[in-house]
Amino acid sequence: MISRTGTLTPEQALMKLKHYCAYQERCHQEVKEKAYSFGLRKTDVEQLISKLIEEDYLNEERFARQFVGGHFRLKKWGIIKIKYALKQKRVSDYNIKKGLLEIDEEAYRKTALQLIKTKWKAVKKDQYLVREAKTQAYLAQKGFEPGLVQALIKIVRDEAK
Repeated sequence: MISRTGTLTPEQALMKLKHYCAYQERCHQEVKEKAYSFGLRKTDVEQLISKLIEEDYLNEERFARQFVGGHFRLKKWGIIKIKYALKQKRVSDYNIKKGLLEIDEEAYRKTALQLIKTKWKAVKKDQYLVREAKTQAYLAQKGFEPGLVQALIKIVRDEAK
């Protein structure tokens, strides 16, 4: 039952937050925002967050690992973009580093190379310099490191000759 002020009691909020966290991995910031949306006070929110951590509904390292793995495999994001997205979610540097361990170096290079080859073929052949610039810009937008991209573009360029 909702209290007279239209906000949830901490007990009601805890049940809703447990369901929220069980449905999908969440970072602390997402859960805090959800708790505040229930009209709770700061002390209640902090207690609820602690309880969710104790009961293992909320684990930021686990969140970071799943976020990194999913965004790399499914969206084909590079490390730079993944780090930035996790920082936006206020995930700690420690957990970001732990999460990035989910990316296999060989798979990372293969993914970047495949993205380069796909983009390279999509840009017209008569625009050599434009082709290279567009490919670099595309991979930069995907969050791949410039040094790696340049080295892989060189490989693709040499294969094309």
